[in-house]
Amino acid sequence: MNQRGKGASGGAAFFVTGTDTEVGKTFVSVRLLHALRRAGETVLAMKPVAAGCEETPEGWRNEDVEALRNAASFPVAREAMNPYLFLPPVSPHLAAAEAGVMIEMDVLRRHLETLQGQAEQVLVEGAGGWLSPLSDSTTMADLAAALELPVLLVVGLRLGCLNHALLTFEAIRGSGLPFLGWVANCVDPAMSGLDENLAYLTRKLGPPLAVVPHGASVSEFDLGPFLGLLGEGQNGTR
Repeated sequence: MNQRGKGASGGAAFFVTGTDTEVGKTFVSVRLLHALRRAGETVLAMKPVAAGCEETPEGWRNEDVEALRNAASFPVAREAMNPYLFLPPVSPHLAAAEAGVMIEMDVLRRHLETLQGQAEQVLVEGAGGWLSPLSDSTTMADLAAALELPVLLVVGLRLGCLNHALLTFEAIRGSGLPFLGWVANCVDPAMSGLDENLAYLTRKLGPPLAVVPHGASVSEFDLGPFLGLLGEGQNGTR
């Protein structure tokens, strides 16, 4: 890639990570894809590695992969957007080891570049959190670095989120990759001190690009402020 987030063929990309598993990365990613499409962008999604499938007559199906694929501007082959798919719902490094597969960064880079040749924006969603392992020696952070992508952080607002958010934020900054910002996703509607937690994170991470209410639909929140940051982050200016 000739600059961060920008493919040689012209298409751009960014990486979505989270503070943990089950914090709403796919939920937010789907809404981002819709927002980009409403803004007139041609968008595709990539889920480099997914673990946990339902066996169907048509083959293995992963819920996150299907949601991302259906939210894109047009369908692409599942294998193109999701090169590594594993049946058991476990950490990708365990699923890959069980399958006797090595997750290769060069393979993922080629898949991303192919998608960038077909769309103006490609959203790449990680699995688990920022340091979720892909092997004994590589993590999701290494994947984002290998792809040279700016990073959007989804913070799941629930007990423990402050520690998780600050650790992840510092790790992203330490990687040298551009930080696009963060989205607050209210995964626990009964969380005590929600407003106080949001205020604390705003002081530490900056204002969130969006605060997603629990159970929100696509029409109930606006991720428009994110769109203007894409060009900045993908040129490494943020």
